[in-house]
This record gives sequence, structure tokens and C-alpha cells, in this order.
Amino acid sequence: MKWKKFTIQTTTAAEDFISEKLSEIGIEGIEIEDKVELTANDTKGMFIDVLPDLGPDDGEALVSFYLDDTYDVPKTLAAVKMALEEVASFVNAGSCEITASETEDKDWMNNWKQYFKPFVVDDLLIKPTWEEIPEGMEGKKLIQIDPGMAFGTGKHETTQLCIAGIRKYVKPGDNVLDVGTGSGILSICALLSGASHVVGTDLDENAIDAAHENAQVNGITSEQYKVLIGNLIDDQAIKDEVGYEAYDVVVANILADVIIALQEVVAVHVKHGGIFITSGIIDMKEQAVMDAFAKNPEFEVIDVLHQGEWVSIVTRRK
Repeated sequence: MKWKKFTIQTTTAAEDFISEKLSEIGIEGIEIEDKVELTANDTKGMFIDVLPDLGPDDGEALVSFYLDDTYDVPKTLAAVKMALEEVASFVNAGSCEITASETEDKDWMNNWKQYFKPFVVDDLLIKPTWEEIPEGMEGKKLIQIDPGMAFGTGKHETTQLCIAGIRKYVKPGDNVLDVGTGSGILSICALLSGASHVVGTDLDENAIDAAHENAQVNGITSEQYKVLIGNLIDDQAIKDEVGYEAYDVVVANILADVIIALQEVVAVHVKHGGIFITSGIIDMKEQAVMDAFAKNPEFEVIDVLHQGEWVSIVTRRK
């Protein structure tokens, strides 16, 4: 299906008013582009550590919307122009010039697959489920992954750092907790490394299907691997279901700020002497995470690994 994209040149002062008017007309999927700096509250729920540098706010904004064949385009555009005139009557809305372009539906969910190829981490071969085992790699331990909408192919430095930690610290028979399990790749790695049972938690419901499907592809049973949806930091029901002082190893490949919050509450789930492997920490936030652990009497740092701009900090519960 082809979509017509329309972009309105306007101002940051008018962008919210225009968006509201477009919504009233029945237009959905509105995009806003500007250089307004995000507040701490804006970024609170965003899964990103480093925001792009957009430069100083120049007061200009672009508001875009898309129309497909179900819209009467001339009629809709006429309504948009009337709405722009109304907004311009009480706020500086800029030129309100509308430019049109055309875009085409693509299989966005699957196009990325062409870039996910088999690769090796330590003695593990990680490959997408749709690829064959490369020649000469038949003897390696195999993890097959289809991230689906949960993502987590294992190729990112943060995941590779966690895999290295798992391979180093997980012992046969260990119970493992994987916080932010995603596609389940770290849980599967832990089980291949000898863990007897893994519990994964995630905030995204897509993780349930992706993790279970990947576990099944790798011959892992529901008795070995369980996935729970919820926030281990502040969801008491999840905390109770996960269990207390139950895990030999906890792994969390998330973000620095989340790890800082997590380390305050996760100790109760770890056995004394148990290992807490963290990653997803960009190097500029390494010291903040180290400082948080230094203030926590439950943990001592025993290992710090770097790969590119990313850091893994491994601690032991005292």
C-alpha cells in the first residue's frame, strides 16, 4: 500500500495545537520534529542512555501526517488548511506550508533480518533460526534466535559482555534470574552453560512469545525456563513470584539508570555469595554505577569488563 505523507512547516509554539486539530479531523499517527530539549520527565520512560545532539532550539517545527486510500485526500487537506488558519489566528504558526511526498508500505518487521548473520562469542555459535550453520562451525555450542518484536540478537557489545560473564560465572546446577530477558538469549546461554533453571522477567509482553519460541527452538523446556511480565524494581507481586535468596546468578542487560535503581532492591533475590552480572552501561555512566554499588553494603565489585563504549560490572552479594 502507498501512503501520502504531508508535512506542515510550523513553530514549536503551534505544534501541539496543530496536532490536536489533526486528531479532531480524524488523522492518526502524527509526527513532530523540533529541537526542543527534552526534560527529565520526558526521558524517564525512554529506553535510551544518550540522546542525540539536535543543536539549539530555533523555534521551528515540522508536523507530519499520513493518508492512505481510505481517506478522501482533497477533503481532508481542505479541513487541515481550515484548521491551520484557525490555529494561526491565536498563535504564531509560521508559514504553515504543506509539502507532500509518497511512501510505500514495507515489511519493516522483517527487513532487518538480512543484517542478522551467524556469529561467534567465545565457544558459542549464535545464529538466526532462518540461517544455516556456517561451514566449519558445526562443532560449536549452538544458540538459535529469532528476536521477533522483543529484539536481542546477541550481536550488541552489551549482550556479548553478559554472555562472557555468564560463561565465566554460571556453574552446573545454578539457578539464574535474567532481568529484562527480551528474546531470551541470555537465559538460553545460561542453560547451555549448565544452569538447571532460569526465570526471566521483562516489561514487554512481546518478550513472552519470543523467549518461549526461542527456548523451544533450542530444546529448552518450560520446566527449565519461565518468563514473567512485570517490573522487579517496584512490583511486589513479581518480586514474590521471583522468590527470595533463590539465585546463584542474576544477569541484567538493561541501562545504567535502571541498574542503579535495580541494585537497591535485587539483593534480596540473590543467595549470599551469588553473582550479579550487569551490562548495558555506556562508559560515561560507568562511574555512576560503580558509585551506586560502592554505597550498597550488599554487594562488592569483583569484575569490570569493557567492549567498545560499553561496560559490564560484576558484583558478588556478601
